[in-house]
Amino acid sequence: MRIRPAVAASLATGLAVLAASAAPTAALAADRAASSGTVFSHVVVDGGKDIVLGLTTKKTVTITWTATDPDGVAASWAYLWHGPNTDDADGILPLYPPPGTCTVSATDPTTATCRVNFTVDAARDLDHNGLAGTWKVLAGAQDRTDDWTEIDAAGTARVKRLAKVTVNASPEPVKKGRTVTVTGRLSRANWESGSYTGYQGQSVKLQFRKKGSSTYTTLKTVASGGAGALRTTTKAKADGYFRFVFAGTATTGPATAAGDFVDVR
Repeated sequence: MRIRPAVAASLATGLAVLAASAAPTAALAADRAASSGTVFSHVVVDGGKDIVLGLTTKKTVTITWTATDPDGVAASWAYLWHGPNTDDADGILPLYPPPGTCTVSATDPTTATCRVNFTVDAARDLDHNGLAGTWKVLAGAQDRTDDWTEIDAAGTARVKRLAKVTVNASPEPVKKGRTVTVTGRLSRANWESGSYTGYQGQSVKLQFRKKGSSTYTTLKTVASGGAGALRTTTKAKADGYFRFVFAGTATTGPATAAGDFVDVR
């Protein structure tokens, strides 16, 4: 079993309690062939949603999975890790993984559905920006004959940096047909500096919603400049709201500015 010392210490205590308290499964046939390893399926992190974290975000994350073993599942666990491999991981979430809570199927004693909840504290758990991106799920189990199986990449999850975008449209008010200048800034959480820093070279949509309407329409796409600066122009046609919308990237979450109202006269 290849678990880092801090992880192993946490699991050892929890698994001892879990295995001792697990309800027995139906009797297995005496002539059963030697068991194979546990199979993990339906591994899902946070319902399939990205884990988007700011500088001080505290978020409860849930991992769910199914563990199947011909000898029955006595205990199971799962956690997130980041890096080239589990031995050289530069991030583990949570640092001290608890055992999962498993329920054995009423109709199939070889199968258990499991889940684990843990809190991610961005200020405590994320110390460099390279942690943004794809994390893998390590899933493990102990069967009722005390054999252990562990899969390093049973699933994946995306951990992303929180983005923010601002908008300001001027002049206000403006005459119909005149030019409206829309400015703003796209920034994202910098876990290393502890601040929000500009996100340059990203595509951001300028959208408009006419007064009385509930629908925004995209007018154009602009690129964020130095320090994440956004600037573009458009013609004033009617009273309404301007906003910038950023779709996000593989390492950064999406962001939408609150609409800025312009009175057209």
